[in-house]
Amino acid sequence: MIHFRLSLSWLILPLLASLSFLAIGEPLDGAAQALHLIGYIGADYPATVVDGQVVDVSEYQEQLEFLDVLQGLIVALPAQAGRAELEQGVSNLHQAIIQRQSGDEVASAARALGARLAELYQVSLTPILTPDPQRGAQLYAQHCSVCHGDSGLGDGPAGIGLEPAPANLRDTARMDRLSLYDLYNTLGLGIEGTDMPAFADQLDERQRWDLASYIASFTATAAQGQARFAMSELAGRTPAEIAAAGGDVAAFRAQRAHPLLEQRGPQQLIGYTRATLERSLQAYREGDREQAYDLSVGAYLEGFELVESALDNLDAVQRKTTERALMAYRQALQDGASVGVAAQALEQVKIELDKSATLLVDGAMDDSLSFFASLLILLREGLEAILVLAAILAFLRNTGQQQAVRSVHIGWGLALLAGVATWAVAAYLIDISGAQRELLEGATALFASVVLLWVGVWMHDRRHAAAWQDYIKSSLVGGGGRFGFAVLAFFSVYRELFEVILFYETLWLQAGPAGHGAVLAGAAAALVLLLGLAWVILRGSRKLPLATFFGINAVLLCVLSVVFAGHGVAALQEAGVLGTRPVAFFEFDWLGIHADAWSLAAQGLALTGIALLYGRSLLGERRRLAEQR
Repeated sequence: MIHFRLSLSWLILPLLASLSFLAIGEPLDGAAQALHLIGYIGADYPATVVDGQVVDVSEYQEQLEFLDVLQGLIVALPAQAGRAELEQGVSNLHQAIIQRQSGDEVASAARALGARLAELYQVSLTPILTPDPQRGAQLYAQHCSVCHGDSGLGDGPAGIGLEPAPANLRDTARMDRLSLYDLYNTLGLGIEGTDMPAFADQLDERQRWDLASYIASFTATAAQGQARFAMSELAGRTPAEIAAAGGDVAAFRAQRAHPLLEQRGPQQLIGYTRATLERSLQAYREGDREQAYDLSVGAYLEGFELVESALDNLDAVQRKTTERALMAYRQALQDGASVGVAAQALEQVKIELDKSATLLVDGAMDDSLSFFASLLILLREGLEAILVLAAILAFLRNTGQQQAVRSVHIGWGLALLAGVATWAVAAYLIDISGAQRELLEGATALFASVVLLWVGVWMHDRRHAAAWQDYIKSSLVGGGGRFGFAVLAFFSVYRELFEVILFYETLWLQAGPAGHGAVLAGAAAALVLLLGLAWVILRGSRKLPLATFFGINAVLLCVLSVVFAGHGVAALQEAGVLGTRPVAFFEFDWLGIHADAWSLAAQGLALTGIALLYGRSLLGERRRLAEQR
């Protein structure tokens, strides 16, 4: 897809005739075109001259022709004091190439010229949202692999016979002289005179950054270094520049292929959310609704969501109000509301963000607040899991299924290990984005909802002694049944564990060293309460008649199925997978009840399923009684 060698016999006239005119009307486009050429002069020239001797005459001649085109683009930029400096820079670059200076010197001069151009004409070299190479991989398979091949070697079936041939994206020496912005820019502008098209009309900005990051992964390897680079460096600098400065080039290559979320403080995150939403509204004004929506989702997931737990510890109502305003703005975009309506929704978001920012500035946490925040985190997130586990264990113990009890313990034990491992991987190895966290939570919640519904109805069907004895005779809880209970235990615990760890990580930092004891005390108190609840359920269940116990257990699991359905849809909405549809209804987060039509519809669907399955059970019971008569 990205053909790096250019045939200037086809390029110069179109560029001079049309792009220079375009640059007059669209100065930033002209600046982007100029940066595009500067980047490729720096990347292409080093291979044309070795020890002062031209080794590729045609390629060397193209470098000189590039400079003529570049000079025209610079002259066409809006006049300002620094433009003369840029013109002189192009002249100096031309002189360096005429003198056949070393490739490193020319590449360095080209990068410096490009940086100055971006600074003078305020061209942003950094993506608004952190690039996602996983999304980029899908885009590469769809748009690029046909020419560049699945592995980026330039050996795709459609590339056979093309002149120039598709670039080898695994050429480390050459890719090291291209920045992530150079790749992004080329994807948008294409290359005249080759079969490399411009994708600006097919891929939005975020998609082009995602794709550029994936392309960079072809020359990246796993890095063990501790160096961490800011997104501005990853996008605007090249691996060759990092190597020349004595930096950790392996870590740089790895991070630009898999960029990490910027580490920002609460006020920076609020500011990021505000700035990204402004860009979203601007894109909406320009008619780019897809880009506007993507930015609105990113503003939440990479900004406000990362301060939610800290804000929740100070004022849960304000956190919910701000989140609701963000979702309302997002929905306005999705509904195709007028620009005025969208702008009004954004103004409300700004008001709530300001209130949240004030709380985060002034909101010091004393010991009592740290204790109760810690207590509520574990109670809120652990209550559902402990109810599921206690209900299942009570059922299995009361019916003598000790092998299945061991399977349940294995299930929740593995969930604890998996939750900690997921957090460790996200903290130290790869960056798990907000969208991925919400998708994981939403998917596991919906899966658990379905399984809980099935188990609840299954228990209800066997609440009578005769039915239970028939079941034992026909299919005593065997390997498949034990595995099912283990899976349910795993997902019931794992669903929230990763998020619980993140909540406590935030609270630990918020409380500070003086409040760490209160945080630990709160968590310990919550754990005691949860274990006490489990003991009460297990102890009390032994005194209940079998039918009563089965009936209560079935109702409890079915209720939890409805709760999980509400939470699952809410998580998918936060990830931007589902839209929102606010309705006039009360909210009760502990029961998964949200004032949203989709969330309530999911819970209504779960209730309908329960009613239908219970109805089927009731009819079956009546038929069984009739046969006994």
